[in-house]
Amino acid sequence: MFSNLPFSYMFVFTMMVGTLFSVSSSHWLGIWAGLEINLIGFLPLLVYQKSMAESESAVKYFVVQALGSSLLMFGSLSSYTLSFSWDIANVNSYYIMTIFILSCGLSMKMGLFPFHFWLPSVMAGLPWISCLLLATWQKFAPIFLMSSLLDVNLSYWMALIMSLMCTGSSLMGGVGGMNQTQIRALLAYSSIGHLGWIVFSLLYGDWIMKMYLLVYVLISTCVFTSLWYMDLSNMKSLVKFNQKKVLEMGIMIMLMSLGGLPPLLGFVSKWLVISVSMTSALWGVLFFLILGSLLSLFYYLSLFFCMFLGEASKSPLLLKNNVKLMLLINMIIILNLVGGILLFMSGAMMSL
Repeated sequence: MFSNLPFSYMFVFTMMVGTLFSVSSSHWLGIWAGLEINLIGFLPLLVYQKSMAESESAVKYFVVQALGSSLLMFGSLSSYTLSFSWDIANVNSYYIMTIFILSCGLSMKMGLFPFHFWLPSVMAGLPWISCLLLATWQKFAPIFLMSSLLDVNLSYWMALIMSLMCTGSSLMGGVGGMNQTQIRALLAYSSIGHLGWIVFSLLYGDWIMKMYLLVYVLISTCVFTSLWYMDLSNMKSLVKFNQKKVLEMGIMIMLMSLGGLPPLLGFVSKWLVISVSMTSALWGVLFFLILGSLLSLFYYLSLFFCMFLGEASKSPLLLKNNVKLMLLINMIIILNLVGGILLFMSGAMMSL
């Protein structure tokens, strides 16, 4: 993947160290420094092929992340002015404007509604592995920092604002992907929709968020790795792709699992969020979250039909590496089919 970039492993290590440093810090300056270290390590990975599309995506990503960092610094300075402390635990729930500014900065960094505008255009110009890192690892630090912020300052108005942002994120993730012809941009809107579920689960406990995030990262890794291995980038390449029914079924199961269709693995995480939030005052938000998931299932099915009804064509890459590809697809099918059943059984055993 990064063979054209000699120092790629150093950049990946820097990116991961920045995320871990930011998450483990309780000081706002340490959090900001960790996010900047993560940005410094991730930007060179976006332009390793030095194409025009990658350079444009890297510049857009840098500008948005710099704006998010500016909001974080402004919010942390406001918090220090009011509480005379840089500790994240000393952000009082009465500092509504400060909490709102900090939440906007974190939302912009991870692409939560209404700060989602940059994610599809950035992801559309990146290679598959960079897309995978952007959709998974780059969201860890903002999500866990948002969790820490909500643990200290979860009030009724904060919960209401976050619920509205999650609702908009889920609906925008469903509606925005319907008119997309690029698979990368479509998966970016899918990531926006899942982000609404992840942030909404923060209102009910960290363990639900961690379970949802773990399942999402696992399925996304399978999807992005398979699409990168098959070199599929848009609807036109899907129409020409028609090899074996096992490959088509594997892609279909991965997409349906990512959309949360029962009884696949992706449905388990959504069911956990639904079961916990049904007894709360914000249960009405679930209607819009489920509606966004149904809309995302629509364009997942459109991807599948493009591949299933396309004209047969031979691909040298697929024929050359057919054994490895078949093994990868079979492992992914087993993971998505059996993973949901195993999680259901473990949950039933724990409740006994």
